[in-house]
Amino acid sequence: MPDISLTTVVLLCLAALAAGWIDAVVGGGGLLLLPVLLLGLPAHTPAAHALGTNKAVAIVGTSGAAVTYARRTRVDVRLAVRIGIAALAGSSAGAFLAAGMSTDMLKPLIMVVLLGVAAFVILRPAFGTAPATGPATRRQVLAAIGLAGLGIGFYDGLIGPGTGTFLVLTLTAVLHLDLVTASATAKIVNCCTNAGALAMFAWQGAVLWQLAALMAVFNLVGGTLGAHTALKKGSGFVRVVLLTVVFALVANIAYEQWLA
Repeated sequence: MPDISLTTVVLLCLAALAAGWIDAVVGGGGLLLLPVLLLGLPAHTPAAHALGTNKAVAIVGTSGAAVTYARRTRVDVRLAVRIGIAALAGSSAGAFLAAGMSTDMLKPLIMVVLLGVAAFVILRPAFGTAPATGPATRRQVLAAIGLAGLGIGFYDGLIGPGTGTFLVLTLTAVLHLDLVTASATAKIVNCCTNAGALAMFAWQGAVLWQLAALMAVFNLVGGTLGAHTALKKGSGFVRVVLLTVVFALVANIAYEQWLA
């Protein structure tokens, strides 16, 4: 356990609770949790320890949300796992390349893509509100594995922020899912990618296990509550949260690119 004050521990736990809720509803909980960890841990703490601890916390909340969704809504677990395995491979490749290149040049492009996504969701009020009319076709499955699995998995390993949100949007567009079912499927995919990343960080000794265990309890509660909220409120509510997270992600990237 790092040498941090009780007040900081409490704030970290509350951040884990809020991040779990956000992540379960529409993804993007890391936008809150990772910066708080970077600020809350002692100045001498390596950044890798914040990243590893973040993954150890997030995987618990994501797993809790995934179980809640699986029990309460119809999720094609087999398809989600297939996409998750592809995402695991993609994230490994992205992480391998990330060590040797600067991602700063990609951030403005990501901002443009996100703003385009926001405009699309705003101009298409029906996006993600209608349930799938039938099982996914072979072409849709392959597209989901390629885009949501390999593509977004690669992005997760290379850059990371907003991966859950990108997963929800891609699964909704490619598989024609409603936003609630897409969120549920994204949680299973996230479990796969988080497990791979956590294994790597643990192997490197970059996880603060005692702090992670404490925060994970709050993240699990937040994730479970978030899944229940999304299931209760429906796709319209998820759509509002989705737009909020997209604009928050744009603001975060803009700040890091030009103001930090």
